[in-house]
Amino acid sequence: MSRLSLVLMLSLIPGGVAPMAQGPQPFDSERDAASLAQDGPAASAFERLKAMEGEWIDVTGAFGKKGAVVATYKVTGAGNTVIESFPVGTPYEMTTVYHRDGTSVVLTHYCSGGTQPRMRAKEINGNVLEFAFEGGANIDVATTSHMHSVRWEFISKDEIKADWQNWSNGKGDHVGAMHIQRKK
Repeated sequence: MSRLSLVLMLSLIPGGVAPMAQGPQPFDSERDAASLAQDGPAASAFERLKAMEGEWIDVTGAFGKKGAVVATYKVTGAGNTVIESFPVGTPYEMTTVYHRDGTSVVLTHYCSGGTQPRMRAKEINGNVLEFAFEGGANIDVATTSHMHSVRWEFISKDEIKADWQNWSNGKGDHVGAMHIQRKK
């Protein structure tokens, strides 16, 4: 049977080819806002992460030059994924990917140290979003240095603080504090 014959035959079956032609529907904030709101705090938290799209500057100068762009956020995957790059333009630039997983928000941090910790939001309370370690690649928790948790505090839509807890030798060893503001 030729390919054309198969396509024509499938087009005669109710629902045969039409659903394939439509493809996935892109995220539409107006259309999907009501359904996302029903998912509770995770939906609200993920919408906050999506609203970070753009360039962000280092408030304190902890990651280079005070006032310089230190992080970028991009919404991709039809609105289902947020990609963070930090500290941009350095040899140690890292990527963190955020997305929904059912009623949770999760992340995978692609670290300059070669680890890829995965974390799940364990608490979403008001303007605070906390993630806890759930595993990862290239990590032996007892020995490997890796990011183990992160606490985001949304000060406003244009200002954020984050504390990244690093673990080494099976316990917390330091916190990387990030204070950023949206570039105007």
